[in-house]
Amino acid sequence: MSEVFDLTCQLIRRRSVTPDDAGCLPSIAERLQRVGFRIEHLRYDDVDNLWAVHGQGGPLLMFLGHTDVVPSGPEESWHTPPFEPTVHDGYLYGRGTADMKGAVAAMTVALEAFVTEHPEHAGRVGLLLTSDEEGVALHGVREVAEHFRRTGETIDWCVVGEPSAKERLGDLIRVGRRGSLSGTLTVRGVQGHVAYPDKALNPIHAAAPALAQLAGQAWDNGNADFPPTSFQISNIHAGTGANNVIPGTLTALFNFRFGTASRAEDLRRRVEAVLDAHGLDWQIDWQLSGEPFLTPAGGKVRETVTAVCRDLCGIEPEQSTGGGTSDGRFIAPLGAEVVELGPVNATIHKVDECVALADLERLPELYKAICARLLVG
Repeated sequence: MSEVFDLTCQLIRRRSVTPDDAGCLPSIAERLQRVGFRIEHLRYDDVDNLWAVHGQGGPLLMFLGHTDVVPSGPEESWHTPPFEPTVHDGYLYGRGTADMKGAVAAMTVALEAFVTEHPEHAGRVGLLLTSDEEGVALHGVREVAEHFRRTGETIDWCVVGEPSAKERLGDLIRVGRRGSLSGTLTVRGVQGHVAYPDKALNPIHAAAPALAQLAGQAWDNGNADFPPTSFQISNIHAGTGANNVIPGTLTALFNFRFGTASRAEDLRRRVEAVLDAHGLDWQIDWQLSGEPFLTPAGGKVRETVTAVCRDLCGIEPEQSTGGGTSDGRFIAPLGAEVVELGPVNATIHKVDECVALADLERLPELYKAICARLLVG
């Protein structure tokens, strides 16, 4: 089979459940070093990161990916072993095939071919890989971005290999992502016997109107690039396990996905104002996992990736800011234009995750073409 197929299979066999890299990064580093890439291993806490770069000066084109995967779940639920790559009916099955070991393999093979064909290319081309994207994402690209700030590294363009396509390779690229703001809300009451509610304060009853107001509130109207902000309560917990006890506290988990029409600090302020208006005794632990980012129309990497999809895939890609978050949220604040291009995302994080062999074989061509159009005169 092809180089990209073989490398994808090698990576799938490594049980790199986040944040364990399981040896993926050293194997990729060895390949890239052989063709002249300068290798930097960046380990923070228990997370391995790889920065490989080729060339001199600027501009800098970065490819960005991750080798960690989510757990497989019960392996008996899979039709084939999740960490043993299996081909069936034109698809390669295994955990990480689509998210995103297939794209990591394609980036690696594309970069090997590009620098071999164009050893004197303009500027620099790099590959940044982490083993902490599917987990808490504290010591992966977030930490590397801080390292780049300290060292003065400037990134002009970034192509993220996240699975972006809906039905066929190249039918959708992501040109931005919404921000994600989470909160853990604690509402304090007074525990007591359900038969004597006058001697207690039920935090469930007290919080319910405020939570209903938050859930029904329009936070903004969105804009041309992003949909309206979404607020979702993902968990509510209270009680001692007994049906005759009024609980003393309620805990609720919630999340905002927001675009550029709102700011995180304004969302926090508005939530807290609602809680105060309802007279609650509350506390919130906030977590901002990423601000929204957008590569505007006319940006060079956005135009290049669009043209490559059009020319090589025969399709005009939809340009979207939907979906969840990606590590692009840590690179965009460095001043980089960020676009995401990868395989079909229909099976990511699912049992029997797979990628079409035809898409896997074509993906290195797309990545290499992006390099050539940006770094070869």
